[in-house]
Amino acid sequence: MTFEEMKAKYCGKNIRKKPKDEEHRIQVSMVEWFRLQYPSMRHNLFAVPNGGRRDAATGAKLKEEGVLAGVADLILLKSNRQYGALLIETKTKKGTQSDSQKEWESKIVKDRYKYVVCRSLEEFIEVVNDYLAEK
Repeated sequence: MTFEEMKAKYCGKNIRKKPKDEEHRIQVSMVEWFRLQYPSMRHNLFAVPNGGRRDAATGAKLKEEGVLAGVADLILLKSNRQYGALLIETKTKKGTQSDSQKEWESKIVKDRYKYVVCRSLEEFIEVVNDYLAEK
């Protein structure tokens, strides 16, 4: 019996944890795909580094510099016929938006920006291709 099997047996549950960086890996795949698919627009898609753990001093500095809670993870600065830009929140299959993300979404869509939550690379590809096809 392995150590993992023994712990599972005596703890009464499966101890294997899901990777904590699943959302990170999804977003990395999105950015890599976009840069390969649309090399001439690689400068149009960028991440907003709002997340992550920071000490209080760094958090205060970032807030003074204009960091806003709830801002989407990725921004595609490219307008189409209907919208000024595409704003993408990356989530896992089971991930949910925070209250600040929901609030930011409700405000930003009123200003003619498209906001979507993408939970996979496949979903991101469909959203981006559809968005860019609307000229």
